[in-house]
Amino acid sequence: MVYGHSDPGRPHIIEPVTLKILVAGGFGAGKTTLVGAVSEIKPLRTEELLTEAGRPVDNIAGVEGKKTTTVAMDFGRITLREDLVLYLFGTPGQDRFWFLWDELATGALGAVVLADTRRLEDCFAAVDYFERRGIAFTVAVNCFEGADSYPEDSVREALDLDPGTPVVMCDARERESVKHVLISVVEHALLATAATR
Repeated sequence: MVYGHSDPGRPHIIEPVTLKILVAGGFGAGKTTLVGAVSEIKPLRTEELLTEAGRPVDNIAGVEGKKTTTVAMDFGRITLREDLVLYLFGTPGQDRFWFLWDELATGALGAVVLADTRRLEDCFAAVDYFERRGIAFTVAVNCFEGADSYPEDSVREALDLDPGTPVVMCDARERESVKHVLISVVEHALLATAATR
């Protein structure tokens, strides 16, 4: 809760609006990093070490240094304004965990599809998922060091996105960059909701 003052000497409680945002994308795209970079609480993480048993099903090409994977979800919270709080739910990236997505998506205002240009095809499933369910989303291209950089229009074309779907560049490690992504999601979702009324 946030406390405010409507007239001097008499405080009142401002009940913030809470919104649920999903963070999805391919394996190793930076979802856990994004949630952790912006969360004002210690993020809940459900990471496990990658094992030899998972090697045949976990494609680590391009992310060979990755040692852990999210097996259920990441959870964080950020207050954008005194009256607006976002709850962030990071989804697991591998397809064997996609059965969790329906539960995580329930009640979500919108989503971030985190893309890695080294493995852009890994975010096709997330784009398809949100399009089929009518959940507004922003594509955030995580600009990894050493990865090729592409203009937003090229990413939009490669992912075959609707013209109104925002595409933004970001650094999932940087709080201000992630806040920009989240603001884009909220604004896009609110516009999409207003358009359907």
